[in-house]
Amino acid sequence: MQDEPKSPEEVPSGRPRKKRHMLLRVDSWIDSTVWNLGFRLGELWEDITIFFRRFRVRGWKRIGFELAGEAMTLGTLGFVVLLALAMPAFEETKEDWRNRGDFAVTFLDRYGNVIGHRGIIHEGSVPIDQLPDHLIKAVLATEDRRFFAHFGIDFLGLIRAMSVNAQAGGVVQGGSTLTQQLAKNLFLSNERSIERKIKEAFLSLWLEANLSKKEILSLYLDRAYMGGGTFGAAAAAQFYFGKNITEVSLAESAMLAGLFKAPTKYAPHVNLPAARARANEVLTNLVQSGLMSEGQVIAARRNPATVVDRADVKSPDYFLDWAFDEVQRLATAGRFKEHSVVVRTTIDMGLQQAAESAMETSLREYGETYRVKQGAMAMIETGGGLRAMVGGRDYGESQFNRATKALRQPGSSFKLYTYAAAMERGYKPESTISDAPITWRGWSPQNYGRSYKGKVTLLSAMAQSLNTVPVRLAKEVLGTDVIVQTAKDFGVETPLRSDKTIPLGTSEVTVLDQATAYAVMPAGGVTSRRHGVEQVLGYDGRVLYDFNRDEAPAKRVLSEQATSSMNRILTQIPVIGTAKKAALDGGIVTGGKTGTSQSYRDAWFIGFTGNYTTAVWFGNDDFTPMNNMTGGALPAMTFKPLMDYAHQGIELRAIPGIDNPLPSGNHKPGGAVADKKPEAGAFAAMVRPRSLSGEATRVLKQIAETLKAAGPLPSVTANLADQTTTGSVEASGPAAAAPGR
Repeated sequence: MQDEPKSPEEVPSGRPRKKRHMLLRVDSWIDSTVWNLGFRLGELWEDITIFFRRFRVRGWKRIGFELAGEAMTLGTLGFVVLLALAMPAFEETKEDWRNRGDFAVTFLDRYGNVIGHRGIIHEGSVPIDQLPDHLIKAVLATEDRRFFAHFGIDFLGLIRAMSVNAQAGGVVQGGSTLTQQLAKNLFLSNERSIERKIKEAFLSLWLEANLSKKEILSLYLDRAYMGGGTFGAAAAAQFYFGKNITEVSLAESAMLAGLFKAPTKYAPHVNLPAARARANEVLTNLVQSGLMSEGQVIAARRNPATVVDRADVKSPDYFLDWAFDEVQRLATAGRFKEHSVVVRTTIDMGLQQAAESAMETSLREYGETYRVKQGAMAMIETGGGLRAMVGGRDYGESQFNRATKALRQPGSSFKLYTYAAAMERGYKPESTISDAPITWRGWSPQNYGRSYKGKVTLLSAMAQSLNTVPVRLAKEVLGTDVIVQTAKDFGVETPLRSDKTIPLGTSEVTVLDQATAYAVMPAGGVTSRRHGVEQVLGYDGRVLYDFNRDEAPAKRVLSEQATSSMNRILTQIPVIGTAKKAALDGGIVTGGKTGTSQSYRDAWFIGFTGNYTTAVWFGNDDFTPMNNMTGGALPAMTFKPLMDYAHQGIELRAIPGIDNPLPSGNHKPGGAVADKKPEAGAFAAMVRPRSLSGEATRVLKQIAETLKAAGPLPSVTANLADQTTTGSVEASGPAAAAPGR
């Protein structure tokens, strides 16, 4: 029976069937393509494997092959590490380093006396081709004999120096090339650290790649410190011999070349015999290096150089370096445009010399006992003027300024900020708190004597420098962020770590930071306005910048009540606390705090009167521990003679919150310090020269203001009035400080 035809709805459509066929073909193509690709790759890999089998190393040769492979791997990793280390060094080259010294600055002290120069060498740089041939040879023979053979780092010279030093049992020969020394002078500081040496090495390679040997040598001769406050061979020739660098003899060239190693030690105007002995060594170097014969140098040996007779006036070089940076900062900020300027600074050379003497005396008498080699100080007068700065023991040996650049742990001297924040929250010196074991996030601080006193007042806790109390305040009341902010408000510019240990001073700061912050206390709780540049003047006499005119007024950072409470505590520390050796003669009320970091690596005392604030630090550049030195020992002992000297013959100011600056009544304002029998081990007292009294100074200022108000004055009289207003005519120089300055 024949089937009946189906209706159109029942007949399958051909379109879905075509789609299925197309999808099957695509799937088949993908499968075959992937399979063929895998097959081809397998064949290719087999071909590659067969090819490289020809190079397969067997037997003893395989050891060398494997070592070479590992060396390549490690070399790649080493290259990446070197690149990471090089990046910070190359960041230094982004600035306009060629024109860093395009400022020509003449510095005056607070009384208008010239104390030094910085910036462009005033005698002018001399092209390398015009310098005497014997000067170039003397420098190269002494500093870098293979200068024209190496690429910035002299590995052969380094090995030779290490060998010589090992035989001598000490450092008698350096391994740094002339290029490395230039890199340090141009971009880095003299800080002794691995980081600095790494940067120095990379920057040496960068200099060699971007400058010719002549340019490197010329820059080195122009930028190196040569003693006597001079930078560069041209300035040194003028200072020591009174002649142009192109005219120096072989004997004089040898003396100049000998200064690069230790400019202060061999400065001929200070120690002529040592300078001549060093020059003789340079002549020997010329002969040994083959650059000259013994016959050519014999005349220079027999007739050594003589120098211009100059008074032994020390330049405050650490301060001048810092002040020069401040001048450049002000210019960059748009405060003035001129680059050749005269700068009146705040430094008092009488106080500066007293500070240097106190530091040197301490290190000379007690350095070996305490195993300490370095120290730093900063002294600020109430009102903000930086009166003295000691950045290290010997500027000629190391130009690294430990007062402004060295970051050291302040220890218990950092507790100022914790207690000040607590006083701002309403605590009083009489408030009690528990001195008992405490644990904070797994950390359990202990007191110095590993004992606890139970309930104590905040005054007693601060005076005895108990550790658990500030930690308890931080944990239960303040929090670490409040402490960090308080330190910043007080003037600490160094970035601080906000961790649990910060109440005990584990975050590094500088000496200048601590002096600035503590100066808030005698200032009555307002910012200390620390500054070193009083005025910047053009050579035509125009005042381009004036600190009192152009800077913002002081702002309050601590309430009067909290300031009074803190001063009541701090003034007891030299009486019943850890700083008894800092108590000043004549019953002058002194406040301050000691500080000692872990393992006795740092020892501090920061103290103040109503007139001055001084921060003192002792330690070692390599962070090696001292011999149990605390802040109450040598730092306090060094603070005392300087501050005793500073307070002779001046009117004493009261410390805010302290009623009477002279509780014992045995110091006469405007007179000498009362007689006092020196304690055992005390330093000899320094006597400050007589000067105008504060009353006489005020009278002179009133006369000057009256003359100015009277109208136009003759140029000489107007100049005298200006000097009187700024304190320049205060009798015998740097002895008297006008109130408020």
